[in-house]
Amino acid sequence: MLEEERMDWPGGAKLALSVVVNVEEGSEMTIARGDRGMEPVDELGVFVKSKIRNYSNESNYLYGIKAGAPRIVKLLKRHDIMASWTVAAMSLENHPEIAEAIVDLGHEPVSHGWRWVHQFRMDEDEERAFIRRAVRSIEKTTGTRPHGWLSRYLLTDNTRRLLSEEGFTYHMDDYSGDVPFWDRGTVPGRPMVIVPYQLDNNDMKMWTDPALTPQHWLDYAKANFDQLYREGEEGNPKMMSIGLHLRIIGRPGRIWALEQFLLHVRKHSDVWVTSRQAIADHFSEAHPA
Repeated sequence: MLEEERMDWPGGAKLALSVVVNVEEGSEMTIARGDRGMEPVDELGVFVKSKIRNYSNESNYLYGIKAGAPRIVKLLKRHDIMASWTVAAMSLENHPEIAEAIVDLGHEPVSHGWRWVHQFRMDEDEERAFIRRAVRSIEKTTGTRPHGWLSRYLLTDNTRRLLSEEGFTYHMDDYSGDVPFWDRGTVPGRPMVIVPYQLDNNDMKMWTDPALTPQHWLDYAKANFDQLYREGEEGNPKMMSIGLHLRIIGRPGRIWALEQFLLHVRKHSDVWVTSRQAIADHFSEAHPA
């Protein structure tokens, strides 16, 4: 018999909203850091395989730091929105003003790796060192040890076990549902909370699909919110994730769509806008492993 997923949230909230701000700028691939090549030119969808330095594309990433981040921080403050910042640790090392903003906001840093690179190519020892380096770095730049992890696209057979062994309490690399759950099988006797992520609400869709306008993105995000809120009213509370990037939603032609979404959220009562760590903690307390 099919049963709907559900989760009871604090205060009887009908929906838990997780706003995720990805920070990758300053740790992207470039031969200046010893990489074999460059990142794709995101706004154009162009991939250059030549082993040359793409100064223009590096400036495209820098836009997220210089112009995108201030716009996003301003909106989060204006609408009193708690966010989880999935940060590539090197990004905060190279741009400490972003770490300072996270601290000033009182928001949660989540590890997006030490660098924004493909973790799935690493062997076990390399991956463990990568995880440890990210933890040390983020703790140094923000004063807070990250408890959650998000990989770049793919993980290895070792990832979740290594995260558990290194003291992480929840993992984001999962897209299988709308409520947290326990992974009891990866590390016997040491279950980990899985807090699913939603890619369909991610602003990166405006890069991967050039026909998707900010209005389309907004309409979809609002429809997603409305459906989940309705399910909460019917007695089946869920969670919603919305993924943002400094260099994408932070553009002048897109930032308005984020504000309209946040205004839509604030028109509704009984919405728990919170960090992913708070969601993981609440789940683990309400449903002990």
